[in-house]
Amino acid sequence: MPTATSSQDSYVPSNHPDLSQKLPRLTPRQKPKSRSTPSNPAPETPLLPPPRPVEELHFTRPSRRILSPKDQDIFLASPSYTLLVSFIFTLSDSIRDTPISAIKAAELDPAVSSVLTVLDDAEALIEQCPPEDTGGSRFGNKAFRDFVDAVEASLRQWHERLNITDPAAIDEVATYLHHSFGNRTRIDYGSGHELNFMIWLLCLNRLSILKSSTFPSLVLAVLPRYLRLMRTIQMTYYLEPAGSHGVWGLDDYQFLPFLFGASQLLHHPVIRPLSIHQPLILEEYAKDYLYLDQVAFVNSVKNVEGLRWHSPMLDDISAAKSWEKVEAGMRRMFVAEVLGKLPVMQHFLFGSMVPAVEGMSTEEELGLEREEDEVSGGEVVVMQDGMKHVHTPNSWGDCCGIKVPSSVGATLEMKKRMGGEGLRRVPFD
Repeated sequence: MPTATSSQDSYVPSNHPDLSQKLPRLTPRQKPKSRSTPSNPAPETPLLPPPRPVEELHFTRPSRRILSPKDQDIFLASPSYTLLVSFIFTLSDSIRDTPISAIKAAELDPAVSSVLTVLDDAEALIEQCPPEDTGGSRFGNKAFRDFVDAVEASLRQWHERLNITDPAAIDEVATYLHHSFGNRTRIDYGSGHELNFMIWLLCLNRLSILKSSTFPSLVLAVLPRYLRLMRTIQMTYYLEPAGSHGVWGLDDYQFLPFLFGASQLLHHPVIRPLSIHQPLILEEYAKDYLYLDQVAFVNSVKNVEGLRWHSPMLDDISAAKSWEKVEAGMRRMFVAEVLGKLPVMQHFLFGSMVPAVEGMSTEEELGLEREEDEVSGGEVVVMQDGMKHVHTPNSWGDCCGIKVPSSVGATLEMKKRMGGEGLRRVPFD
């Protein structure tokens, strides 16, 4: 005998509604259309103009010409700005997907070998100018001034070795090398001094000493040698970061290893941006890639362990999906944060090969001393045309960042006190 429950389950109404007409039609989701062009595209590489005939150059001692926001605006629209961007980006393009080991010492152009010899001689001067005993101070060591004076005394000999014989030409070109090791008065170093070194190489290119065929070796042989020299100088004399943004900056001293290094890694099959957190990757590949080498050095000179604690910007960049994004970001940063910033470019020097344009101020018009002759702290015009301020020896204006001790010095002094090589861990790790 059927139960009430089974009869109810088997009951189907004869006039049930047709729900197929009432339910919404299911349509497959469409992927959002990718933008054909990014909203903030990376700056392209302008065509590098050929060198002018030497006969057309009227050599002059380089001087500062960006002394106000108006001067900065004029510079950003000038041929010299385009020349700088073109040179740096052309160098970067020349070493895409190329490790340092691809450059063989036996195959170097003689002019490149001469440049490397100059850097070797500069490092030898450090032994002649030992640091003073400062009782554990982490600020700049005054013996650095002796080193800079020794460099100045060697400049003519070094440039004659590069087959530059005209005294006026030596005076112009050598000024950039002289200013590429740091500021003698302030005992600091930053991306502006690094840029001076690249302008020195640019001048040698404008004099047809360094041909375009040498560009890969300039990045993968000369720049690493310069970086090793600067690290020795930083660790010997505790150079203070020039215009440091502190922990929120990309790096206390260098910028270009990150731009060129990202170009090297552009299509690497194994190494990803996140790989900078892997000590084994850094140990294995730092010798071949500038980006990894700089990260490894930054890790070694900080007194806490972990990029997220001492270099949060590098930590953030490591989350990028590809090296293409990193490289594009570094290009934008070079244009905006190096060439586009008055605190950096107010110390830039213009001569005949990287000329200023009409309408830019001169040091004589504003009654300013030359960069190397300033009193301690520096004297520059900023923020308003015709308004100048003087940094005091014990403080830094907002325009030039905050005067901070050397992180290299802090770490080395800590190791001297503790007698160990290990880094301390932040208690939240």
